[in-house]
Amino acid sequence: MSNTMSARSNGGPRPEGMGGAEPGAERSSNWEAVIGIECHVELKTASKMFCGCPNAFGGEPNTRVCPVCLALPGALPVPNAQAIEHLIRAGLAFGASIPAHSKFDRKNYFYPDMPKNYQISQYDMPITQGGIVHYWLEDGTRGECRLTRIHLEEDTGKSTHASADGRLAGATSSLVDFNRAGVPLMECVGEPDIRSADEAVAFLETLARTFRELGVSDVKMEEGSLRCDANVSVRLRGASEYGTKAEIKNMNSFRSVRRAIASEIERQIAVLEGGGRVIQETRGWDEAAGTTHSQRSKEQAHDYRYFPDPDLVPMDITIDDVERLRATLGETPYVRYAKYVDEWKIDSKRATQLADDRALAAFFERAVAASGNPLGTLAFVLGDLSRLANESGTHVADGKATPDALAELVALVQSGAINSKAAKSVLDTLWNDGGSAKAIVEREGLAQVSDRGAVAAIVDEVLAANAKSVADYRGGKTNVLGFLTGAVMKASRGKANPSLVGELLKEKLDA
Repeated sequence: MSNTMSARSNGGPRPEGMGGAEPGAERSSNWEAVIGIECHVELKTASKMFCGCPNAFGGEPNTRVCPVCLALPGALPVPNAQAIEHLIRAGLAFGASIPAHSKFDRKNYFYPDMPKNYQISQYDMPITQGGIVHYWLEDGTRGECRLTRIHLEEDTGKSTHASADGRLAGATSSLVDFNRAGVPLMECVGEPDIRSADEAVAFLETLARTFRELGVSDVKMEEGSLRCDANVSVRLRGASEYGTKAEIKNMNSFRSVRRAIASEIERQIAVLEGGGRVIQETRGWDEAAGTTHSQRSKEQAHDYRYFPDPDLVPMDITIDDVERLRATLGETPYVRYAKYVDEWKIDSKRATQLADDRALAAFFERAVAASGNPLGTLAFVLGDLSRLANESGTHVADGKATPDALAELVALVQSGAINSKAAKSVLDTLWNDGGSAKAIVEREGLAQVSDRGAVAAIVDEVLAANAKSVADYRGGKTNVLGFLTGAVMKASRGKANPSLVGELLKEKLDA
């Protein structure tokens, strides 16, 4: 287990001028949180890390097991090459270095759901080292967090405690399912660069969206394939030393991560402002109570008595291997997001929608390449085109409307050749039948009428047929203008240029 934050006692005198526990907002202005995230991510492979058992969620308990994952005498592990490649790709996506030599170690501790009494993991020679996770928050604020490393290990089994609420307290017996034992797991260890609960969630969301896109994991927190631990400490603003940290274990939703970290920050501040000291320990998160609680004192690395696993030879990873895997990487979600916001001037919310969906982003970018109009194209992609896809239960990229046809439609709207109502009709036809936007406009006679004389004639007819509305307008009831505009559009079968209609109506009514 990583220990990226130095620990020191906070039992010294209270800072001068600091009062007792104050409301959170006031306390938080004086203190700064220091947060390091460690997350475990189950890798998406056909078989487990060191044996041929299926790697799949659920199943009848203890049906996906063999002598290797049950650690029966004489069983020998064989590393899963696909898991190693997944991990290398994950590291490369964040700019990590891949050392030429790596090895597996035994991490010794007893848990009832870990039959070996040790876990095969990595200690001083992990597969990846370093890297930086660039992330963004909902409001568009950006940040970055250094990675210490991403290493490879095996998952444990799963214990279920026979109590009313599934917790160990009050249980009279425990059941163990070893189906999960040996599932390949990568542990991402971040440096203590994060300063708030929201940043921690943004960091995790970026990891999750990147791993999902790489196809190395399904990162389903509800199924435990992404689990998060957070090392939290606080210090006075401006201080250089870290405070004593507490580790919050196994949070399984982004909501829990945000709430647990925020709660722990407030707890530690209250302790320190009350004259107490924070203890280095492992704490659990109580979702119902909204608080963390002490579980056990925190282990140090030497407690695990790491040593190289004698059953597994060291690994050599060549430059050719690394470059072959690097060639499989595409643009990361963060790079896409930054491009959309910085270069294409798309707002953060809509840029996030595109960054999170590679297929949608690819469709959008092909259409932009043809139209040269990012914002005009985006309005269709995230508007009516996404609506049509949702209504049919498919994806935008799976419809009959091609990026080139959408680019044609954008150009027709941009040039004033068709109005927005006609554009919507053309898009419906493109979605259902495919084809060319120009051809549809010509075939269905949807070209916008912008001839001033032709539109003026329709306006005159409408005004003559609605004498009362004309009188109302001239008597001060200007809200009838909307009715008259609608009447002109209807009379033109929706083809009149709306701007020109408004201009001519005002001109004639005010005359």
